[in-house]
Amino acid sequence: MNNKLRLAMIYGSTREGRFCDTVADWTAAQIARRDEFELDRIDPALLDLPDRHGRHGTPDLVNLQQRVWRADAFVVVTPEYNHGYPAALKFVIDSVQGHWQAKPVAFVSYGGRSGGLRAVEQLRQVFSELHAVTVRDSVIFPMAWNRFGDNGLPHDAQASAAAGAGMLAQLAWWAHALRQARAGWPYPAG
Repeated sequence: MNNKLRLAMIYGSTREGRFCDTVADWTAAQIARRDEFELDRIDPALLDLPDRHGRHGTPDLVNLQQRVWRADAFVVVTPEYNHGYPAALKFVIDSVQGHWQAKPVAFVSYGGRSGGLRAVEQLRQVFSELHAVTVRDSVIFPMAWNRFGDNGLPHDAQASAAAGAGMLAQLAWWAHALRQARAGWPYPAG
């Protein structure tokens, strides 16, 4: 039996030339340092998702729903656009319905001066409504374009890695606890 936690990392941006790839690659490297996680990268830019919500989904939408259902935990890598999070991320979240319930969500954000904190605070409200648990600690990259070198690594590698390790430790704790709870009895969503 595979006891690894199935961790889905969701890209928040689908913009052409996006910086999200740099931050997501760094995040994936931090996740790879921990043996308890099995990583699934969910990149909406690579999925053939419908233009709007409907009764029938594309094969990629059905696949997305199954991947979220199988996941034990999530890391959302998101930019902040105009004091909020991207529409593509909202579409992904709303397309999956109840598969977020009783699962933990962590955030790695980037942007201008706030480092994406306003986007994360909005996402905490959305995930709370979906009965997901957001972990307290997150990783933020203010002025992200200036924080990473050409090698894709942050200039403050040690501090960033420490923040990532703390966030992932909290995520692992919640993922283990909630996976055990879900196995014991179904979550009573209202």
